[in-house]
Amino acid sequence: MSKNPDHIDRALLAELQKDASLSQRELADRVGLSQNACWRRLQALTAQGILQGSRAQVNRQALGLDLVVFVMLRTRHHSAEWLTTFRRHVLTIPEVVDFHRIGGDYDYQLKVVTQDMGSYDRVYQRLIEGVELDSVTSYFAMEAIAENRPLPL
Repeated sequence: MSKNPDHIDRALLAELQKDASLSQRELADRVGLSQNACWRRLQALTAQGILQGSRAQVNRQALGLDLVVFVMLRTRHHSAEWLTTFRRHVLTIPEVVDFHRIGGDYDYQLKVVTQDMGSYDRVYQRLIEGVELDSVTSYFAMEAIAENRPLPL
């Protein structure tokens, strides 16, 4: 199988993105394969790195994680050493659920999920300690219109 999945592989991936808890039999039935053929395709997709494990989707509001903050960072430092230190530092903060190096007016974008403004302030204080940043701008999400959408296949 090539890295370019065919229509059956795409159907498998689409079904798994909707519900990763499907049994192999249910998944095979939904895409019109035998259970063995389905298993072989899943193994191939995993071996190619296209399919990477499965996770449970957790309702953040049910856990009291009501504040989502998009944090835009700008730095004057771009050395490999600074970048390594910065990445390690950010990855120690569990409230940072997404972390991207970006182009444009900012250098990095973080998505922070936490309980409330006080909790976010503690994350902010932890973020700025130990690394020099030029600017930190926070945008507070007021409503999640769409989150964790499936990849377009």
